[in-house]
Amino acid sequence: MREDKHEGRSSIATVRNMKTIILGLGNPILTDDAVGFRMVQELKEEIPDLEVSEVSEAGIALLDYVIGYDKLIIIDSIKTGKGKPGELYKLELEDLKPTMDFSSSHSVDIATAFKVGEGLGYRMPKHVSIYAVEVRDNTTFGERCTEEVEERIPFIVRQIIEEEKL
Repeated sequence: MREDKHEGRSSIATVRNMKTIILGLGNPILTDDAVGFRMVQELKEEIPDLEVSEVSEAGIALLDYVIGYDKLIIIDSIKTGKGKPGELYKLELEDLKPTMDFSSSHSVDIATAFKVGEGLGYRMPKHVSIYAVEVRDNTTFGERCTEEVEERIPFIVRQIIEEEKL
């Protein structure tokens, strides 16, 4: 954390004053794919004044949710096959490579959607954090995450609160 020596204020005050949206991405009826939804529900319980949204859309459709915000936090599932279920990865928008495949609005990834939004002159968030939770099962119909993922949710929520200074 950087201290502003001239004004005696830390950058935490700036972070807390940003207009922030937290998006939990996924599908609420596909077991671990709902982890983004579960995470934003827990975050909202911990900090009721947070602005959160459960989103089952992707790509260009995400622009409707993020335009006009200073800070965006995305929480989604990921299945690398290499990590343990419930393991948390943090990515930045710059870690994702935009695609030039515009054959369908569904094939537009978040990095490309941001480029499109900026190109159209929309006020896009300047600070973007992407959290991906390793999952075991994102294909079985079910309204609960698997036990391994579910038991890690409170710990991950605390991590995100601390990391993002919420």
